[in-house]
Amino acid sequence: MTELDYAESVEDKISLMKEKLICRDSQLVTLLSLLGQPQHYSYPSIFVYGHTATGKTYVIQTLLKTLKFPHVIVNCVECFSSRMLFEQILNQLQGSWLSDNECTSYLRCNTLNEFVLLYKQVVREQNLLNQTVYIVLDKAEQLREMDANLLPGFLRFQELAETNVTVLLISEIVWEKFRPSTGCFEPLTLYFPDYNKDELLKILSHDHPLEFSAEFYTSYINILLGVFYTVCRDLKELRHLAALNFPRFCEPVIKGNVKEEDTRRLWRNIEPHLKKAMQTVYLREISSSQWERLQQEDEDSKHLKGLSAYGHVELPYYSKFLLIAAYLSSYNPARTDKRFFMKHHGKIKKTSFLKKHEKTSNHLLGPKPFPLDRLLAIFYSIVDSRVTPSANIFSQITTLVALQLLTLVGHDDQLDGPKYKCTASLDFIRAIARSLNYIVVLRLQMKIGMTMHRLSFLM
Repeated sequence: MTELDYAESVEDKISLMKEKLICRDSQLVTLLSLLGQPQHYSYPSIFVYGHTATGKTYVIQTLLKTLKFPHVIVNCVECFSSRMLFEQILNQLQGSWLSDNECTSYLRCNTLNEFVLLYKQVVREQNLLNQTVYIVLDKAEQLREMDANLLPGFLRFQELAETNVTVLLISEIVWEKFRPSTGCFEPLTLYFPDYNKDELLKILSHDHPLEFSAEFYTSYINILLGVFYTVCRDLKELRHLAALNFPRFCEPVIKGNVKEEDTRRLWRNIEPHLKKAMQTVYLREISSSQWERLQQEDEDSKHLKGLSAYGHVELPYYSKFLLIAAYLSSYNPARTDKRFFMKHHGKIKKTSFLKKHEKTSNHLLGPKPFPLDRLLAIFYSIVDSRVTPSANIFSQITTLVALQLLTLVGHDDQLDGPKYKCTASLDFIRAIARSLNYIVVLRLQMKIGMTMHRLSFLM
């Protein structure tokens, strides 16, 4: 094949990939320019990073498979030791797998030096000396927990193996958190940004069913993003939610009660179901089949009311109080803490107790940020027993942030301490309170029953 024929075939494959890899044209062109042609030497190591569900692994995997470059893709979470990582790379490259009969061609490897020697042997046997071999390490942040020489060795593996090889590291964290203190070879970095709302609309609209028009499904995705985009940017979660709630959205159209163009009536039909699904975006409480079964049993309201409360019992005991304290901190003015949470707060004039702007429901204004000290102070006042500050309490706060029930406001390096917001809804807090025993609920009623929001959710 001449260089002209090769260039034409590559152009055809690039146009085909652009149809598959929606909204990732710039990253695709950058990767193509870095990889070059198979017989040319490429850069020793490339670091690809970005948030979850931004298309990093999918773009690289599609690119290597479409262009038929010799490559190996390994998930570092599955290969949690250096021995497993070495053996997975070598045996994928030579095309042999460990079977029940322990095939004799399966290679064993324990050290980095042995891995370099075996890699040279495999490349020679597979006639890959004149081509660039690509080793893709997905979830590369796990390499930091392995042997100290593993990450520096992969970064300059081309030099160690003395062959044409490129290592691509895929991670969700930045390179600055990878760099060892002793220094190492600096890879080329490529950033995959988050999808914006228009890009998510374009990507999700490609999943429309054949029995409905593309415009109808696009209007549904537009409604879905209008509800979930502020709390969820994860493409996988949004795609799951779109597939899960679409049967309920198109049900009036199938029955003939509503036309496809009547967006207003369709919105009224799907709105309560989207609000229920919004409470379990990241905290998966039930399976998809169970959710669909509950959707079909919509007449039985008890099932739907108990849906959001199902997973709260699984939260640690003190995490429930921390979440209630965070809710009170977000929706109550700080100046009211003395009255609500202190036994001997003194007399306060009712006329000057609430300011004019504080009489407006804070649920309309949204949650307000609060410092960590205020959260802990309210937590200690409402908990039923004497609790000392410990690493266990602080770790539970971190867990609530990871579950998207609390949001960290500001940067990690701020001097005045971290600030948080409570993202849980009122129904969510109600379900948590109901999971506590009656004596605890009664004590909480006595302590916070006079809040300006009249928190009767503990009844």
